[in-house]
Amino acid sequence: MVVAGAVLALSGCGWVSGMFGDDGPKGTEVSVFEVTAGQCFATPSEVKAELANIESVPCDGPHRQEAYAVETYVAPSGGDSDVYPGESALASFADAICAQSFEKYVGVSYLNSSLYFTYLVPSARGWQESNDRSVICFVTTTGEELTSSVAGTGW
Repeated sequence: MVVAGAVLALSGCGWVSGMFGDDGPKGTEVSVFEVTAGQCFATPSEVKAELANIESVPCDGPHRQEAYAVETYVAPSGGDSDVYPGESALASFADAICAQSFEKYVGVSYLNSSLYFTYLVPSARGWQESNDRSVICFVTTTGEELTSSVAGTGW
């Protein structure tokens, strides 16, 4: 999956970092294929070209990311959603769907929020080997760590 920022590939997902630092609390490893909205995540200790798991932590403790949407890729009109579209098309889809889903989860338009979003998108390998079509949207911050869920906060 890919995250808004620098694009990296996860094991099954391309991870885009930039909003992700390198410190954070220890939590539970979660498969990138099992992430659900409302889960919070520690900052990865290192950036990897491919990864299969990310570290879930309690939302009432320090964290920098919170998953707020998991959406299936849909090709533009006339396109085939089963054919790997490439990083650029996946990033465009993720930018649009994550911005669109932000207000429903946080309670304020992304443009009026003090928070940011980032995302994971399927890697070519995950698309082929694991039938991965999911874009995972995360709320994130570049300032102080979050210490509670941002759901419905209007931040």
